[in-house]
Amino acid sequence: MIPIFIIYLKSTKVKMKELLKIGFAKLNYMLILTVSTLIAIASCSSNEDNFTEVPDASVSITNTIHPKLSDYNFFKGDQKLQIPVDEILPYEPISSLFTDYAKKKRFVYIPKNKKANYTADDQPLNLPIGSALIKTFYYNQVLPSNTARIIETRVMIRRDTGWVFAEYVWNEQQTEAYLQMGGSTTAVSFQHNGAIQAINYEIPSEGNCATCHNSNLQAKPIGIKPQSLNRSYLYAEGSINQLTKWVEKGFLENSLPSTINSVVNYSDASQNINLRARSYFDINCAHCHHDGGSAEYVNLRFGFSDSSNFENLGVNQAAGIPVPGVSHGLIVAPQNALESSLYYMMNTNNPTIKMPRLGRTIVDQEGVALVEAWINSLDN
Repeated sequence: MIPIFIIYLKSTKVKMKELLKIGFAKLNYMLILTVSTLIAIASCSSNEDNFTEVPDASVSITNTIHPKLSDYNFFKGDQKLQIPVDEILPYEPISSLFTDYAKKKRFVYIPKNKKANYTADDQPLNLPIGSALIKTFYYNQVLPSNTARIIETRVMIRRDTGWVFAEYVWNEQQTEAYLQMGGSTTAVSFQHNGAIQAINYEIPSEGNCATCHNSNLQAKPIGIKPQSLNRSYLYAEGSINQLTKWVEKGFLENSLPSTINSVVNYSDASQNINLRARSYFDINCAHCHHDGGSAEYVNLRFGFSDSSNFENLGVNQAAGIPVPGVSHGLIVAPQNALESSLYYMMNTNNPTIKMPRLGRTIVDQEGVALVEAWINSLDN
């Protein structure tokens, strides 16, 4: 893959120093699209991988991507109820990625007699070959009937060659989800905090998945970092720390450190404003803005372990996209959110400017309010 990447840069006559000087608005995604394509080629040639089926009692992970979600046997009974079989655990990170106010259900499957390994607080758990991560996106108050509607279920499968993606779109009857890797949109109207939202929900393509899950040209999970999982979850048998549960279930080696530097729930107003903002950036921005990520060429690092240094968040740093009419052009101008380009890009739907670029079609009003309060709280 590296020779192909170098050839591409030479053929387009783009120099890395020039890329570093390009502002967000002028960047045409040549680099990101190239990375996405390479990852998709590397991670999604699903029918050609050498992979041995793991024979569990019910779950079906094979050397092919199933055409229907139900083929995996992840859930008991009625698929739309999302009741996992015994070999699967539900989980929930401390803070959640904003996706047009969609709700999520998340599950993990690890083959029998295999275990995940801890590497670092801020790195995804290393899941063994044959594992799967399942994430369902849905809305509860969908109009006009004010009922629930499942939109999509995303599956990541750990192969011997790395992680592969499988995207399943639910039918209108809510009886089945079918493989669809090309990306699409679907109209959804729903109520949020008493207001009606009407959107064209974006179902990601294979390339979209690769862009956000890119780490050094390899696909990588995002939400299963110890710093994000270190919280209690209410299981059928009672509430317990999720990492402890994974160890008890036999999903995880009992090698966790005694303390984990964890994010906080950014929606919890009782938490410190700096920790809330840093936690928001970690789950919503860091998957691209990290070393090896699709936006590593931008001098910002939004990971929780990097953001104690506020310069990594753009505080008093020159902006690629200054706020219109503002002369100083800072990414984050302390005590002045309205003149900060970070706030400006979060608070717009302009597709050439907005941040994040993928995963949202509307503004995260609560997230914008949090970042506004954080910026205005900063010392000059």
